[in-house]
Amino acid sequence: MEEPTILQFAPFSSAVDAGFWHYFTRLKLDVLHLNEDAIPITGSYVNSDAPGLPSRLSVEYDALDRNKPSTKWSCAALGTLINTNTVEEFRNRNKQELLKVSASALWDAITSDSALENPSVLVSFLMFTFADLKKYHYYYWFAFPAFTLPKTVPLVKQPQSLSTHFSDEQITSLLLACKSLGTVVDQGFFVITQSGNEFGVHQLRDYPQLRTSAAGTDREIFLAFSDPCTLPQNPGWPLRNLLTLVTVKWSKHWSIYKILCLRIRTRNGVQDANHSLVVDVDLGGIVDPDIPLDMPSFLGWERNERGKMGPRMVNLSANMDPTKLAESAVDLNLKLMRWRVAPQLDLPIIHNTRCLLLGAGTLGCAVARCLMGWGVRSLTLVDGGKVSYSNPVRQSLFTFNDCLNGGKHKATAAAEALVEIFPRMNCKGVVLNIPMPGHTVGPSLVKQIKEDVTTLEQLMDEHDVIFLLTDSRESRWLPTLLGAARQKLVLTAALGFDTYMVIRHGYRSQTKEGACSVNPSKAYPCFAHGCIPGNLLGCYFCNDVVAPGDSTHDRTLDQQCTVTRPGVSYLAAAHVTELLISVLQHPDKGLAEARLSDQVDVTEGVLGPVPHSLRGFLGRHQLVTPASTAFQQCPGCCDKVISAYREEGFEFLLKVFNSPAYLEEVSGLSELHQCIDDSQVWELSDSEEEME
Repeated sequence: MEEPTILQFAPFSSAVDAGFWHYFTRLKLDVLHLNEDAIPITGSYVNSDAPGLPSRLSVEYDALDRNKPSTKWSCAALGTLINTNTVEEFRNRNKQELLKVSASALWDAITSDSALENPSVLVSFLMFTFADLKKYHYYYWFAFPAFTLPKTVPLVKQPQSLSTHFSDEQITSLLLACKSLGTVVDQGFFVITQSGNEFGVHQLRDYPQLRTSAAGTDREIFLAFSDPCTLPQNPGWPLRNLLTLVTVKWSKHWSIYKILCLRIRTRNGVQDANHSLVVDVDLGGIVDPDIPLDMPSFLGWERNERGKMGPRMVNLSANMDPTKLAESAVDLNLKLMRWRVAPQLDLPIIHNTRCLLLGAGTLGCAVARCLMGWGVRSLTLVDGGKVSYSNPVRQSLFTFNDCLNGGKHKATAAAEALVEIFPRMNCKGVVLNIPMPGHTVGPSLVKQIKEDVTTLEQLMDEHDVIFLLTDSRESRWLPTLLGAARQKLVLTAALGFDTYMVIRHGYRSQTKEGACSVNPSKAYPCFAHGCIPGNLLGCYFCNDVVAPGDSTHDRTLDQQCTVTRPGVSYLAAAHVTELLISVLQHPDKGLAEARLSDQVDVTEGVLGPVPHSLRGFLGRHQLVTPASTAFQQCPGCCDKVISAYREEGFEFLLKVFNSPAYLEEVSGLSELHQCIDDSQVWELSDSEEEME
């Protein structure tokens, strides 16, 4: 069978985002009215699609935004949108005349120097539409104007894959050159020079100078473009107008041209261009330089889904509910992460994680917003306070109206604000004061405190992750104990004036080997390699040698309130949220090991290693990531305290609420205090003997 000698091109296929029609609907109703003037519109295409996909020209939801920033790793296509007011006008408008207007503008750009200065104009398009806003039916027809000059493109030889033309080392060098000059490549059309293993990327307008200077040398000059096509033997539609420009501008000087159809895919974080094409074409003798050149014939209307010349229609009557549109749009940033930066990112596990936020103040509001941004859709906020006039400026989910008439409850107001931000949130607020050690419970309060404990226990059972975001040390004790007893993933964030601490509590669950141990003294040999397993990490209280008590008694106003620099809470909220996401994206989840120093290698997750804690010092703009083991006498998570809670239940908790000293006795801290006191006595005696 004879090999074809004529080059054939793969046409564009339009891809319109559903959000675009929602944007266009508002524009039509609020701004355009009956205006049918042409509107600038911006599309884009990429050269990184997987095999089997068509050459797509995408029109995103913000395509009509004139200030739309350029997107990295994609090429812009400048277009025109013409909308009609009636379906009859849409049907009867002379389509050839519409296409001619677009083709004329393109021809002017080619014959002048504007296409050389801004090569992206070589990929232009026309979007002809009619919007039935009663039924939400949208009719549209795309045209991608291109010239039949030359009418046929003779091939010097068959298109070759890049891997047959260059070595692996040369392809790697080519990719590095393209990456270093990404702004040139993103224009869609450029020049590539090659000399041995060295490659250069240049502006399209520099081609004549580069080719002239390369004469008589071993340097090769390629006309290059970002090729959206995925077919193994055919280049994409953008090459048509590039060849027209070359024919008009340079064919009288040179006949043979090397074309590089650049295609770059990313697999497992590694770029690959082996499937790109190299095409040699002969453009000699097509135009007579002595005869003025008129605009050649043109084509470009897209075929519909049935393969016929005609418009397409999309029915969005079931999808134009703004709530549904928001649902598909809010996770756009997360989905884009999976394109290149983190292809292994597991979004469903984040989406399905149920988070309990204890505290709906400065930290609680900020953490809730961060969790929403990561795609968490099930949140419960717990707080017993009300919104005061000092809160809205620091606590981002509240407004001035929430302070009126005595103030709304923080938990319910925050939950309502989250649902207002995104109606698909599964969010509720629970008004609850967390019982605390040292806060005496009188006989008249026992029933209420027991109900509060029962409610908190039920909330713990219903959620996967617990955030301790309260503003006092003792308020974190009961949730710490309940989280350890129920083997929940618990995270704490605490603030100082210009410092903050974020910590993930040791995950009191079975280890990867199946054994459950919370006694680090039996496992110290495991730390020889410089890591602490997740089930042996300490909790918030593990570095304390006294039980928590009433920290607000006999304190002045500035000592009762959390006085902190405003930015500290946002830093802590961001870090505690990102710490959770890193845990969820780690293969060992809550059992992820923490390293004791930066020089130690640990098993990393999709988002890197997972630290035990973070200590931020805003005054010095410093961040450290210490790690520590669980404490055998910890008042919050040690085996003795957990056993006492499981055996005695509320009676044990009631004793602790009324007397923190009882907690020290159960945990063994009181014995430790005695040992410390005895040691100090002996040290004092030794000192006196030395003086004598």
